[in-house]
Amino acid sequence: MNKNFDKTEDLDIKEKINNFKAFFQKYLGGIGAWIIIILIIGLWAGQGIYTIDEPEVGLVKRFGKHVRTVGPGLHYHVPAPVETVVPVDVKSVRKIEIGYETVSPPPNPQYRSKKDEALMLTGDNNIVHIEFAVQYKIKDAENYIFNVIDGKKILKQMTEAVMREEVAKREFSDVITVSRGEIAQAVHDDLQKLVNIYNTGMMVENVKLQDANPPEPVTAAFDDVNSAKEDRETYINKAQAYANEVIPEAEGEAAHVINKAEAYKEEKVASAQGDVSKFKNVLKEYNMGSKKVTRKRLYIETLEDILPNTEKIILPEGDSNSSVLKLLDLNEMKNNEGGQ
Repeated sequence: MNKNFDKTEDLDIKEKINNFKAFFQKYLGGIGAWIIIILIIGLWAGQGIYTIDEPEVGLVKRFGKHVRTVGPGLHYHVPAPVETVVPVDVKSVRKIEIGYETVSPPPNPQYRSKKDEALMLTGDNNIVHIEFAVQYKIKDAENYIFNVIDGKKILKQMTEAVMREEVAKREFSDVITVSRGEIAQAVHDDLQKLVNIYNTGMMVENVKLQDANPPEPVTAAFDDVNSAKEDRETYINKAQAYANEVIPEAEGEAAHVINKAEAYKEEKVASAQGDVSKFKNVLKEYNMGSKKVTRKRLYIETLEDILPNTEKIILPEGDSNSSVLKLLDLNEMKNNEGGQ
């Protein structure tokens, strides 16, 4: 029973094959066969038309080997399997997140922390939680496609290594406060040197520290420390501002005092020089023979200086002064002659 059935099935298959051969010989023989071949070749050749978008370049490979690079626009290549095209975006800025990942994008962003990447060791053996991102572009499409297998993964590993090295050079308090900008710049520079050494074809645009904090169990205590440091900076700035205000005022007052002292010095020097000149004149007269008169004049001038507000009466020398003095009406002389 089964054997007869198998024979019947074989006969049906052979009959179908014979019918197909007859159809092919009747309708597709001769010129028809060539038309089919030409259509097949045309369809295959038409697959080589392609377009490269504006932010991209196209890497054309022939049997797997890079033969040329084309820019944006409409192009043609020998279809596969002879040639293939790999489009590469060389203008868009790409981003790698380390220590966190974006769960939902803006306008209502949500993030999830990745502690295995975020926890790092500082130079003073403290643990710090750092979340940061690196932005990069494709600078050399050939190196990016043909020199590395997974450029994004390699760049992420490089960035983690460089960041951990920079954090290990600094103390914990500096990492979470004043050294964030320095760390980001140092990571950017060292990372660019590293990707250049390995010819990855990438260019680091920016490194941003999103967050740098102590681990969660001690966050509150370190927040207090940060607040105290910020207060210290505030007081320092206020003191500096006060100093900038007071110092110029004090310098102005000092300059005024100095100028006043200089003027006083000049006045005293001029007065002393005048006294010296006057003394020389008196000395000259004294030496010229008027010694008695000069002495008398100096004596009277000295009395005038010593007793400026005292009424004085000058009498000639001699023994008769005492008797004459008794006869003088001093009050009348004072009124008539001004007291002298």
